[in-house]
Amino acid sequence: MELILAILTGVLYAAGIYLILRRSLVKLIIGLVLLGNAINLLIFLMGGLVEGNPPIISGEEKVLAEGFADPVPQALILTAIVISFGLQSFAIVLIKRAYQVVKTDDLDQMNTTDKIE
Repeated sequence: MELILAILTGVLYAAGIYLILRRSLVKLIIGLVLLGNAINLLIFLMGGLVEGNPPIISGEEKVLAEGFADPVPQALILTAIVISFGLQSFAIVLIKRAYQVVKTDDLDQMNTTDKIE
């Protein structure tokens, strides 16, 4: 299972970087979304996959005796998802406004200082 998730992480990184390097702003946002998901999946994989056991210590135990799921990567991923959602929402609104002003989503045409008439 970890091998499949590692391959999926690599594919998401590759697709995200490919789309970020395109000239369209829409493809840039889609690439950022894919890259953000790849980063979240990588953090999840680095925490390790453990089946079933929550990190709860019962009243009579002092320490955990068996393997348990580490809650720190899960909390980091949850925080990263919320932050990336806010960033993506802001970027979509910014791109919409830029498209309304310039009438194009091509970065090369947006970069020129000449007026298009």
